[in-house]
Amino acid sequence: MPNSPSQSVDRVLEALRAGVPGAFDEIFPLVYDELHRIAAGHRRRWNGDDTLDTTAVIHEAYLKLVDQSASDWRSRAHFLAVASTAMRQILIDYAKRKRAAKRGGGRPHIALHDIDSALHGEETAPDARDEVLVALDESLGRLQQLEPRQARIVECRFFGGMSLEDTAEALGVSGATVKRGWAMAQAWLYRDLKRTAGAAT
Repeated sequence: MPNSPSQSVDRVLEALRAGVPGAFDEIFPLVYDELHRIAAGHRRRWNGDDTLDTTAVIHEAYLKLVDQSASDWRSRAHFLAVASTAMRQILIDYAKRKRAAKRGGGRPHIALHDIDSALHGEETAPDARDEVLVALDESLGRLQQLEPRQARIVECRFFGGMSLEDTAEALGVSGATVKRGWAMAQAWLYRDLKRTAGAAT
């Protein structure tokens, strides 16, 4: 009976932890489809922006992950959680560069409906996308100081597009904990972004 995708990834991760040469190059093809799905989800959010290419996001994530190839990745879900962090960094850097080029680095007012749309995975207005993403990243940094687990849940669910089950496995918690933490984090981020958006006006 052939190995499941998760078993195959776990086998390669075990080889990677053991220091087997070339093990990292084996894992990437095994998770490529999932990484492509995650990156494509982000691409849809930035619909109409041809400079954010799905394949380019995946390749940049690969380069970031190569630098961490000695990491103690425990499972497929844990690897995807680390990839989520890499994609978050890529997307935020991209948004900051675009915002600086368009506006000289200044931040305009962010509409609350754009914040709400972003937190629920819906498309935001084209002229607000970069500002909302950068503001969300900054707010997530503040949440990290207060509730690190909730911040990781947001990284996995929002930036990584991971399922509730995969997020629970990656973080070593129950699905109910992820569901509750996701709801609490969304509410906290909305309040925080609302407060900071109001302060900027």
